[in-house]
Amino acid sequence: MSDDVRPDPKSADRRRLLQGAVALPLAGLPWLASAQQFPTARVNTTRLAVTDTEVTVGQLHSATGTMAISETGSIQAEQLAIDQINAAGGVLGRRIKLIKEDGASDWPTFAEKSKKLLVNDRVAAVFGCWTSASRKAVLPIFEKENGMLYYPTFYEGLEQSKNVIYTGQEATQQILWGLDWAASEKKAKSFFLIGSDYIWPRTSNKIARAHIERVAKLGRVVGEEYFPLGHTNFNSLINKIKVAKPDCIYAIVVGGSNVAFYKQLKAAGITSDKQFLLTISVTEDELLGIGGENAAGFFACMKYFQSLDNPNNKKFVEAFKAKYGPKSVIGDVTQAAYLGPWLWKFAVEKAGSFDVDKVAAASPGIEFKEAPEGYVKIHENHHLWSKARIGQIQPDGQFKVVAESPQLIEPNPFPKGYQ
Repeated sequence: MSDDVRPDPKSADRRRLLQGAVALPLAGLPWLASAQQFPTARVNTTRLAVTDTEVTVGQLHSATGTMAISETGSIQAEQLAIDQINAAGGVLGRRIKLIKEDGASDWPTFAEKSKKLLVNDRVAAVFGCWTSASRKAVLPIFEKENGMLYYPTFYEGLEQSKNVIYTGQEATQQILWGLDWAASEKKAKSFFLIGSDYIWPRTSNKIARAHIERVAKLGRVVGEEYFPLGHTNFNSLINKIKVAKPDCIYAIVVGGSNVAFYKQLKAAGITSDKQFLLTISVTEDELLGIGGENAAGFFACMKYFQSLDNPNNKKFVEAFKAKYGPKSVIGDVTQAAYLGPWLWKFAVEKAGSFDVDKVAAASPGIEFKEAPEGYVKIHENHHLWSKARIGQIQPDGQFKVVAESPQLIEPNPFPKGYQ
């Protein structure tokens, strides 16, 4: 932290925040810039909620409903990033004010709340959504009203928008790399695909099937099943798995359903010593509800795990636990959500403006070298360069990283042969 940035000695909370904050690149950025250097009339030409001292942004996640188990971490991480940015001088000399809205695990509610944030509140950016269904529900509104959404979840790809920065991974960085690892390292040739019944799991499994059977020709799919969000009885599915005897269960169950799914697998004797399972939807956040002992030994493909051993991540985990308690955990999407406010700040300061068109144009090439996952850079397609990693679930609910891509994987949301 710069010598010019000193915590208020009267504020213990602020002192801890600054001490735990990730070290940030200062060179070339107008840190602590005053409103006189960047007058409101120049940095806000589109009637956004920006004053001489404050800029208002929105947050839109499920604080209630079946998706709250997954999205609570994103809410916390975005708040942490905003607190740290404010403690370090804000954005163009302005303090960030946050308006929080609850999508309540309901896609029409997400659409309604996004319109409120953009039209009524005139927010400069929104950090939010988790499921692809919620993102698809709000995307037309962001494009019509010209808002900027920072979306943190790994997803199926097949999308690109000027109005979205995708801070999670798309299919080539997660699905394809993970399946190749399963085939090469675990010798998997038969796959049983499982998902919650909405666009992300269905499209992801469509891509997975194409990769397994047609493109990479890894083997064959021996089963494919979907269940409504919030579903809790997986006994019939488990019987089908026992009959099919797949080399790999490929699981994309989301939200609270994961608790029942993994507990019922264990009760039926489907454990890691007998069955290889690879998921792209279970992180440390979901394991809080599942219990690590109920899924120990299974694998997940993500770009981030709380256990990553690098200086950036150690500082991030320390700051997160200082704010939310020693028992709090950090999953892949939580970390990706933390990136959003920082990447927005860097783009605003590169553009010298809060105007969405200028921020969008400034975003490609933005780097965050101190990201907890190690390093990120925004691609021209508004996705992030990132690594892929395989983690094995431990009984304590953490992951042991067992594999990692040797280089950053270039994002490609429209891979040929998978549409």
